[in-house]
Amino acid sequence: MFEVENLQVSYGQSQVIHDISFKANPNETLAIMGRNGMGKTTLFKSLMGILPSSASKLEVAGVDLLGNESYQRVAKGVAYVPQGRMIFPNLTVKENIETGLKVGKYKEIPDEIYSLFPVLHDMRHRKGGNLSGGQQQQLAIARALVTNPKVLLLDEPTEGIQPSIIKDIAKVLNEIRKMRDITIIVSEQVLSFTMEIADRIIVIEKGKFIHEDLREAVDADKIKKYLTV
Repeated sequence: MFEVENLQVSYGQSQVIHDISFKANPNETLAIMGRNGMGKTTLFKSLMGILPSSASKLEVAGVDLLGNESYQRVAKGVAYVPQGRMIFPNLTVKENIETGLKVGKYKEIPDEIYSLFPVLHDMRHRKGGNLSGGQQQQLAIARALVTNPKVLLLDEPTEGIQPSIIKDIAKVLNEIRKMRDITIIVSEQVLSFTMEIADRIIVIEKGKFIHEDLREAVDADKIKKYLTV
C-alpha cells in the first residue's frame, strides 16, 4: 500500500534521514519508534511533501508520489496528522472537520466519523481552541479521515495527552481498520500504546532504521532501551 525506497533528507549540508526504505501493507499498522531528535517528524514531513527529500521510489497503492506537493499527495490518498495536531482554533469542530472534505469523496461529514468520535459530535459547535489536548487529537484524526485516505500518517499522537484518552485513541485506531481498508503509519515513543495498535515496529535512530519486529516477537525491554536516553 505504501512503499519507500532510499529516502534521504538533508538540512543544508547535514543529512538527517539516511537511505530509509520500507513497505507498509494494506490494512497494516506500522509503528516507527525512537527518542526525540532521532528523525521521526522529519521522516513524516518528508513523506507528506512538507520537507524536500530524494528517493528512488515513493508510492501509495502503486501510484507515484515523487515530486508531488503535499496537496497532491492528499488527493492520491495520503493523510497526515502532524505533531502538535495543528487544528484551526478559531473554527468550530464541525468546520475543522469540513476543511478535509475539499479533497475527499464526501460532500458532508459521514456518520461514521461522529460514531468513532462521539465527543466531537457533542462539541461540534464549539471552537477547536476550546477543546482539551486529547479532544484536539481526535479532531485532527477525524479531519484526516474525511479525506478518505488509503494511508494515514500519525506523528506522535499521544504527546501531551492523559492516559485515559491515549486508551481511547488506541481503540479508535483499531476500530478504523475494521471499518476501512486503510494503512496506518504512526510515530511514537509510548511502547504500551504501540503494542495496542501496531502489527509491526521499526526503531529509528539518528535517521536510520536500526531494528524491526512483528508485534508478537517484540522484546519490550530491548525496545525500551532504544527509547531511553
